[in-house]
Amino acid sequence: MSEVKYDVSEVLISEEQLKQRVKELGAQITKDFEGEELLLVGILKGSVPFLADLMRTITLETVKLDFMVVSSYGSGTVSSGKINIKKDLETDIRGKNVIVVEDIIDSGNTLSCLKEVLLQREPKSLKIATMLDKPSRRQSPITPDYCGFAVEDKFIVGYGLDLDQKYRHLPYISWVKTE
Repeated sequence: MSEVKYDVSEVLISEEQLKQRVKELGAQITKDFEGEELLLVGILKGSVPFLADLMRTITLETVKLDFMVVSSYGSGTVSSGKINIKKDLETDIRGKNVIVVEDIIDSGNTLSCLKEVLLQREPKSLKIATMLDKPSRRQSPITPDYCGFAVEDKFIVGYGLDLDQKYRHLPYISWVKTE
């Protein structure tokens, strides 16, 4: 049996394009929350590069961080409408401005469930920021408040997104082609 080889040589979104768009998103978030405190909630693991770059472009006086690890219950691509919180927030979000930071929104099922869970905790505001959005794959009615780029229905890697823990480190966005 031969091993499947992957090609991720095509750059869909360059490092420079990512940096510029993150800078624009940070400026918009700064404007939207002027004079307020902000809590960024990174969804591990894929959001880390975007979150790190984004927080450096937000020029509010107080920007706090916390992290979650969540997954959908169920098998395959079918979501039961529930989420498994593998790592919860350490911060009480009641009365706080919260932005959930994601690497990519695909079906939206997990994020839609997470949003419901977080809204029950009574934040002052709850927004969603994603570097990438695949609206063609959406199954749940969720729309990001801050979006870097809309992408085609391809298996995307780089800038935090992986294939079996590979390619996360790429400073650009590519897609996986099998050979």
